[in-house]
Amino acid sequence: MLRHLSIRHFVIVEQMDLEFDAGFTVLSGETGAGKSILIDALSLVLGERADALVVSPGAERAEISAEFDISALSAFRDWLSENDLDGDADACIMRRSVDVNGRSRNLINGHTTTLAQMREAGEFLVDIHGQHSHQSLLRPQVQREILDAYAGASDVAMEVARGYRDWLSLREHRLSLEKNAQALLAEREQLQWKVKDLEALNVGVDEWQTLTTNHTRVAHSASLLETAQNALEILSEGEASSLAHIGALHARFERIVEYDQSLKDVVQLLGSAHAELQECVSTLQRYQQRFDFEPDELRRLEQRMEAVHSMARKYRVSAEQLPTLLLELRVQLKALGGDASNLQLQQQEDDARKKYQALAEKLSQLRKKAAKRLSEEITAAMQTLAMTGGAFAVVLVKLEEGNIHGLEHIEYLVSAHSSIPPRALAKVASGGELSRISLAIQTVTSRQTSVPMLIFDEVDSGIGGKVADIVGKMLKKLGKEHQVTCITHLPQVAACGDRQWQVSKNAKNGKVQSKVTVLDQEQRVEEIARMLGGAKITETTRSHAKEMLGY
Repeated sequence: MLRHLSIRHFVIVEQMDLEFDAGFTVLSGETGAGKSILIDALSLVLGERADALVVSPGAERAEISAEFDISALSAFRDWLSENDLDGDADACIMRRSVDVNGRSRNLINGHTTTLAQMREAGEFLVDIHGQHSHQSLLRPQVQREILDAYAGASDVAMEVARGYRDWLSLREHRLSLEKNAQALLAEREQLQWKVKDLEALNVGVDEWQTLTTNHTRVAHSASLLETAQNALEILSEGEASSLAHIGALHARFERIVEYDQSLKDVVQLLGSAHAELQECVSTLQRYQQRFDFEPDELRRLEQRMEAVHSMARKYRVSAEQLPTLLLELRVQLKALGGDASNLQLQQQEDDARKKYQALAEKLSQLRKKAAKRLSEEITAAMQTLAMTGGAFAVVLVKLEEGNIHGLEHIEYLVSAHSSIPPRALAKVASGGELSRISLAIQTVTSRQTSVPMLIFDEVDSGIGGKVADIVGKMLKKLGKEHQVTCITHLPQVAACGDRQWQVSKNAKNGKVQSKVTVLDQEQRVEEIARMLGGAKITETTRSHAKEMLGY
């Protein structure tokens, strides 16, 4: 849940620090005092887009920081770990700053992150129901998403969408191949001919380097052998060989070193030189023995080099690039389907369609079960919201062919009275009814969510009296399972809160600023009385406020 929210230089909020607690918190205040600004600030730190207009006049940047208790959110802790955004074991701190040029900086637990990651993290932490949620309820996409979320089928719906795209891609590929069969056949044949040509030459990955090295060695073989033989003559095979002279010197110095120990280093150096010259002689002798090649080897090497060089000129690449060219041509040939027949392509398409169909049927089953439960729960909630006898139904309209969203179209039907047949929500619900139905859906579906904090921003607009009292009790009950915050103008809703904050606006140094006051018992009576009676508060309204609060 949200523990702390810090706001600096945001719109008309100069500085604000709020400590949050569990249960049902109410925010009230005059229109325009800045109640929704608090929600906007929280939305900003949860990844909503922002521009320089959010920065208070005269300030360099707006800064928002929110600290969440995540001790009970194991899935979110795993997500943080997977994204290298770990912080304290049981806490997550999200920060966002926006400067006067519109540039923003995003941090999760001190780690710089993307706006997309901020939004993804926010989906684990807070669910905001705006005052215009009932309007979005008329959109088919929103209706479908609500049902899938309630059914716990959002992941399956994403798999269905991927499966549909894969199937469609294979289908379009096959149709494209059929449409351009002749051109593709010619291209494939040309690639096959090039691949066959290069495979016949069979140039190894490092062959050209090996060829040039061997050619250089064989071409200079006479000079190499002559030099090796001359070296052996000088070192060991000649009458005045260096090895013999150094050996003799070494022996002589060994005899006289006992007369002067300072010559010991000379003895060691001569011994080392004699040993190394012996090793050099042995190496040259082995070199002579191994330097054996056929008389035709130079001609064979030159023929092979000419064949490789000719192939490289033919394809306008260097000799070293021929193996890479062969790999690239094979990849291109595979991309065109290689030798795959239309039957094979059709089989791939059929397999993808069957996979999509299986996923879509699984999604349909989840939706069917959830639609019945959701219809019953919302219908029951409607009875308490001054819509007695009304009914709500989630209908799955089967499609002739499936689409990216599955095998059915989702439609919400409503009947305001038992005598009226259900009709599409967009056609029969008035503004007030739609607002109440939306609230019923939000409270019902919120019970299924694992998101710890729920925010309701004036979703109770358009209702009053007994219904408002019921709405307040519904939100209070919801507050036993979630951390609930509600912005409201209704005293009946405000009186149900576990605590109440008053948002007010004042002018300071020529600037309009918004502030939040945590109300004590006496202040809360005054605020409820204001909500009941407006500007003029009487003892009667105070008495009524106390009664509503149970004081």
